[in-house]
Amino acid sequence: MASPPPSPANRDRHATAGRPAPAVGTSGWGRVRWIIMILIFLGTLINFIDRQTMSVLAPALEKDLGITNFQYAKIGTVFLLTYSISMSVWGSIFDRLGNRISYSLAILWWSLAEVAHALASGVLSFSFLRGLLGMGESGAWPGAARTVTAWFEPGDRALGIGVSNAGTAIGAAVAAPLIIWIDLRWGWRATFALTGSLGFFWLLAWWLLYPKSEPVREESRPDPALPVLSKRRIFASKKVLGVLLARFLCDPVWWLYVNWLPLYLHNVRGFSLREIGASAWFPFACAGIGSFAGGFFAQAVIRRTGSVALARKSAIVIGGLLMPAGVGAIWVSSPYAALGCMGITLFAFQFWIGNVQSLPTDLVGMRALGLVAGAAGTAAGFGAMIFTLSTGWVVDHFSYTPILVVSGCLAPVASVVLLLTLGKIERIDGTHNPPHPRYADLF
Repeated sequence: MASPPPSPANRDRHATAGRPAPAVGTSGWGRVRWIIMILIFLGTLINFIDRQTMSVLAPALEKDLGITNFQYAKIGTVFLLTYSISMSVWGSIFDRLGNRISYSLAILWWSLAEVAHALASGVLSFSFLRGLLGMGESGAWPGAARTVTAWFEPGDRALGIGVSNAGTAIGAAVAAPLIIWIDLRWGWRATFALTGSLGFFWLLAWWLLYPKSEPVREESRPDPALPVLSKRRIFASKKVLGVLLARFLCDPVWWLYVNWLPLYLHNVRGFSLREIGASAWFPFACAGIGSFAGGFFAQAVIRRTGSVALARKSAIVIGGLLMPAGVGAIWVSSPYAALGCMGITLFAFQFWIGNVQSLPTDLVGMRALGLVAGAAGTAAGFGAMIFTLSTGWVVDHFSYTPILVVSGCLAPVASVVLLLTLGKIERIDGTHNPPHPRYADLF
């Protein structure tokens, strides 16, 4: 059934050329939403190519500039610090300015910062520029969550998030061969300049193709009958705090491989830069498959049973059980078997995270989605920052073994935290609950 027309106060925000925006589910929006998701996918793909440029080039930068593992970890920590803090800021910006303008600002910022890396000369300048990059790149995640919520129904949102997250995984997979190919021909400075320029082409497509209006949802309308959803009420919720704590614990697993896989292959497995380019893509390709698999899994469960809770919690359990596979890299002698273990871990992480990133929508809806998604990203970033800095020190003084063991424990603990804190997956203000016509009593 079509939604009623927007209120006068909301009509300007949802209208183009004086006409009210169509309701969700109309054929016009059905055609447009997948164009939007392709753009989001490409945006996150570019985001991760830009982010991975330094980690892929780390062996060459360590040689050219004399950077130690701990100094490299410090540079990565500066990125994560600004990334984590800015995530919540971007959440509020998206809530205020909307998806079209906010996403444009974010990618313009991080693309300029990436290009500027070509001028870096040492630890201090790299740290400053990585900080600027983190400020811009953090906008992609509350933006993706908010855009998916605007264009997809609850049963399809994990799939939409999965498509978005597949951009991170495929971007990371494409990054290694692309970056090393550019570096071997023109050097690392040209590599930063060329990868950074990709965002400008995306920005042009986004500005031309993203509609000036969005679907009208009941959950996005101001309703004086609804209770005020204050920040205090949101962050006093055990469900929301559980999501934040789980992201703090589990996201370091992803960042371990994003930041350290090329150096691990170079220093532990003896890979050359060319060999890294030929093989480091594999675990991230597995992650891309996991992104789609987690989304399709949730969609299938919800369509079959009508239970959002069953879909989310089943995905959390499956991902949490599979993620420790990366620990197997400690004991296998073949570097390719080690990459296989890591591939299982990254597949499981993306299977897990797509459903966890859908939880803020399930818990607060559109009214505070940017705020909660941003806070979750901030919690994830601080966890990754602590783990990244610890990794640099541990690797310099011991080896990768303790790091891989600890990372194998994080996902099961994070999954248990979610299962203990979520209870029924419903709006924390008791309104517009996701449907649970069947199996709801199980959760």
